[in-house]
Amino acid sequence: MSQDIMDDHSMCEHVIKVNGVDIAYQLHGNALRPTLLLIHGLSTPLTGWPRAMVDAFVAANFHVLLVDNRDVGRSQQLDHLPIPNMGWVITKLKLGFSIKTPYQLEDMMQDIIALLDALKLSEVHVVGASMGGMIAQLMAIHHPQKVKTLTSIMSTTGYKQLPGIDKNIRETLLQKPVSKEHEDQMHSHIKKWQVIGSPDYPSSETYLQQYVESMLQRGITAKGTIRQMLAIMSAGNREGELSKLNIPSLVIHGDRDGLVNVAGGKATADAIPNAKLKIYPGMGHDFPVELIPSIVNDIVTHVNTHLGDRA
Repeated sequence: MSQDIMDDHSMCEHVIKVNGVDIAYQLHGNALRPTLLLIHGLSTPLTGWPRAMVDAFVAANFHVLLVDNRDVGRSQQLDHLPIPNMGWVITKLKLGFSIKTPYQLEDMMQDIIALLDALKLSEVHVVGASMGGMIAQLMAIHHPQKVKTLTSIMSTTGYKQLPGIDKNIRETLLQKPVSKEHEDQMHSHIKKWQVIGSPDYPSSETYLQQYVESMLQRGITAKGTIRQMLAIMSAGNREGELSKLNIPSLVIHGDRDGLVNVAGGKATADAIPNAKLKIYPGMGHDFPVELIPSIVNDIVTHVNTHLGDRA
């Protein structure tokens, strides 16, 4: 897609207080078209959605709503909420105890629901990636009337017995930037995306620099990332609730995802009645440029198949 398309189509950005939190969002395309809501993952602002994807959805006649989750991007940083001792948190989880966290994934889900209410969007087609997939699943579980279709990408059900993070990825993610200087932050985030990325579709250095720059400029903080991570760590198993869904669902995952193992995608598709599963060989925990047209087509076909279901 042309780099100019996003500049040509209608786009507006606002920050609004919903559910007691300032949430930033963007709307792209024609408001008279069906709305496609895109929710991204851990410490990833709305610019984490590749520009080519947003352009393609608009070109496919969708009104696209992008959001910054709480604690990332231009949404509110909840620094007044205390962060528990992480060593103690991990110990409690290993022993099977519940943990107290600044907020839950359900709170993040409620931010989105309140935003939809404020925008007077009665129902949307929800697409969630990684943590965003978990939030999208919770929307479908708790507010099914608002979710016309569900697409869960590189996500999981919260079942703790599924395979965990690859060791080399965990070690890389635990490494802190050398300093708070922009260059060191850039280097750290680029390294992270390289290690979680798609082995068969490595991103060029130029693309990664531009991609990471767009997210850092929008806003990523260490404390915000920890609070979001704690919400993921404390989440329960959604499989039982997912099994009761009656929403057209598509699950997309890469078979080389070392951050959220492909078993998580398979478990999600197994849990949701009649869900469609699309596994991409060689894809990791990112959206490779080469696969974007195919992934967009998967989602557009899924949504268009069910456009008239609740007419």
